Amino acid sequence: MLKKIFSIVILFLCLVAIQPAHSQEKRLPEIVLSDIDGNKVDVSQLSKDGKIIILSFWATWCVPCKKELTNIMDLYEDWQKDYNVELIAISIDDTRNITKVKPTVEGSGWPYRVLVDPNQDLKRALSFQNVPYTVVTDKAGNIAYIHNGYVEGDEFELEERLKALSAQ
Repeated sequence: MLKKIFSIVILFLCLVAIQPAHSQEKRLPEIVLSDIDGNKVDVSQLSKDGKIIILSFWATWCVPCKKELTNIMDLYEDWQKDYNVELIAISIDDTRNITKVKPTVEGSGWPYRVLVDPNQDLKRALSFQNVPYTVVTDKAGNIAYIHNGYVEGDEFELEERLKALSAQ
């Protein structure tokens, strides 16, 4: 009898584990952040126009973050044309370092919209620990891809994901 119950539990767990991905769709939370000019932006509304959205979380003290955003810059114009993408760089710098964000962005020449999350509300809502951290939403606004960390060349893996999402 115990063996039969154990088998049923295992079967149930297997069925739960293979649920279709669409039944577990996750969207960006309703959190309002500011851009570097002080304008308010509701994160949940970022993909309302049918674009693929890349959220690239970074900080002024994070060397790999800045390297990633700089390397993507060389590909970004093509991504916008080919995949209808918008990259939004979200700084998690706290209130002590927030004044460094705008000069860092301007000095780097990044063409991205930049938001600031000084209280790390969005970071907490998405439950991640370290930057760089990348979240990609599909055209419908569902989170479709997440990547933590950065090594040279990760931008090409990201491009493959964008290509697949734009074909859907």
